[in-house]
Amino acid sequence: MNLSDMEWKVMELLWEKGPVTGREAVECLEKAMGWSRSTTLTHLRRMEAKGAVCSQMDGGLKTFTALIPREEAALAETEDFLSRVYKGSLSMMVSAFTQKQSLSRAEIDQLYEILEKMEGGGKDD
Repeated sequence: MNLSDMEWKVMELLWEKGPVTGREAVECLEKAMGWSRSTTLTHLRRMEAKGAVCSQMDGGLKTFTALIPREEAALAETEDFLSRVYKGSLSMMVSAFTQKQSLSRAEIDQLYEILEKMEGGGKDD
């Protein structure tokens, strides 16, 4: 599932504070993004139709909850980006990133650790 930039803002709220009432979502996104009540509620309805969010009535208040874990959404977004921009080549992407900014020793060590795990045949060895 691809999320628009605005949908990411809604999801970030739900991942951080969810479940939230419609009123809480409106207040938070108005403060953070300057969105109107109708903008926030429209996004929540569309995202519910898309299957990213669910709602339920709770004591007369409608509450919204993210249906997609953040890690799953981030992975899908990353795979889409990698496919679109770098033709699926992870090495091409890493090369492009490291040409513009240097990596810290800790980041280099993390990359080595990831590669060693992959070489060993498993993600969680």
